Amino acid sequence: MASSIMRPTLLRQAAQASLAASTRRAAPSVLSRHQLIRPALAANDAARVAAFHASSRRSLLPPGPQVINGTVNDPVPVPDPSPTHGSYHWTFDRLVAAGLVPLTLAPFAAGSLNPGLDAVLCSMLLVHSHLGFQSFIIDYVPTRSYPKARKLTMWLLNAATALVGVGLYEFETNDVGLTEAIKRVWKA
Repeated sequence: MASSIMRPTLLRQAAQASLAASTRRAAPSVLSRHQLIRPALAANDAARVAAFHASSRRSLLPPGPQVINGTVNDPVPVPDPSPTHGSYHWTFDRLVAAGLVPLTLAPFAAGSLNPGLDAVLCSMLLVHSHLGFQSFIIDYVPTRSYPKARKLTMWLLNAATALVGVGLYEFETNDVGLTEAIKRVWKA
């Protein structure tokens, strides 16, 4: 911590010392235009570098557990190859994303409000959001490093999806519905 606080000060002092040394070496009448401009640029560069290094490198989360299973020289276990591993999930994600395009445009293009189409749109938006957040959790909360946090975040995602699903159902059945709400907000 102390070294990160002292670093900008040391850089500024070094830049000022080199500036003073370069101006002491030659008489002002002998210096060219380039040599007169360059020490000022060096001081500005040093100030920019010092400002860049002024912040300490603290990550938001502490580093994960540093555990080595076996010895350092053991090979990493390679999972069995499977041609379909992940392909069904990826294909389903793409189909849901592609299906949202006509479902989003259809109620507004047709000009009619259909509760069935509105319900399908809400359910597809919910599934699309759930799959997106699930992919985020799978990518950034690894089971190997954080098994409890991974399970907790998956349960929180499932609970949030269920809660939003109940909220959308209530909004569709007891209120104006999603497409009518969007139309009203758009005209407001």
